[in-house]
Amino acid sequence: MTITQLKYVLAVAEHKNFTIASEHCFVTQPTLSMQIQKLEDQLSIKIFNRSKKPIQLTQVGEKIVEQAKIIVDESNRITDIVDQQKGYIGGEFKIGIIPTIMPSLLPMFLKTFVKKHPKVNLIIEELTTEEIIKRITDGHLDAAIAATPLENEAIKERVIYYEPFVGFIPDGHRLQKKKMINTEDLELNDILLLEDGHCFKESILNLCMGFKKETGAHFHLESGSFNTLIKLSKENLGMTLLPYLHTLDLNEKDLQFLKEFNAPVPAREVSLIYHKSQLKMQLIEALKTVIDSVIRGTIAFNDVKIISPLQH
Repeated sequence: MTITQLKYVLAVAEHKNFTIASEHCFVTQPTLSMQIQKLEDQLSIKIFNRSKKPIQLTQVGEKIVEQAKIIVDESNRITDIVDQQKGYIGGEFKIGIIPTIMPSLLPMFLKTFVKKHPKVNLIIEELTTEEIIKRITDGHLDAAIAATPLENEAIKERVIYYEPFVGFIPDGHRLQKKKMINTEDLELNDILLLEDGHCFKESILNLCMGFKKETGAHFHLESGSFNTLIKLSKENLGMTLLPYLHTLDLNEKDLQFLKEFNAPVPAREVSLIYHKSQLKMQLIEALKTVIDSVIRGTIAFNDVKIISPLQH
């Protein structure tokens, strides 16, 4: 039994197809199939039911895959241990970032990080919080940046910053003449929201839970983009709420529609998260240090009320 054979088994279990699995393992399909067959012969069992389409794990195969994940993860950590001991900051580093954070935060730190740590092969994906948690748990991500708390015992959270919510209120709206707004001013049916799957939407729903008001809205609309929400708001279809960093990219004309909240300002907690058994701590520390350096001074709000991204 070899680590390579176990990696091939995990690839087939994930993709449920020998050809696709071989492509992800960068070997030919016959090579991958032969190695898995050797392992099955050695153990005198069948890991996969090949008569099913897509391919399925046998009952014993499910238990083998569960153990194989642990063995492969632990074998990968040997390199991490050596790198950590040497203080080496390099190698592959896979990061996930949620969609409501990535467009505003990534341009702030990426160039600085790449310049400071040229030996790091940074692989960045835009993923929902749900996808991030699954990939961290499965060992497919080293770290991620997401809204917290997540209340997941397997995941460690290190707060990077607290990001205030800002109202985007168009001309003619009932709140437009106010210099600053309060959370009690919000009416849920009057707020344009992101679509399901975005934790920023859940935060707004949680913010409005205690004082939900019915306004008799004539339509219901959700979007996957803050820019779309802004455009619709300017068409007098409602107000919206934006994370503070997103407002830094608005043009001068749109800045006039922003309204800050009176203290305590509703805000989201943004953290660098990773599995509790993660060993690439030298890379995580390097990333946090760079983000801390670029975010410092950009967000200086102290009196904030953290709004949870968890569904209630």
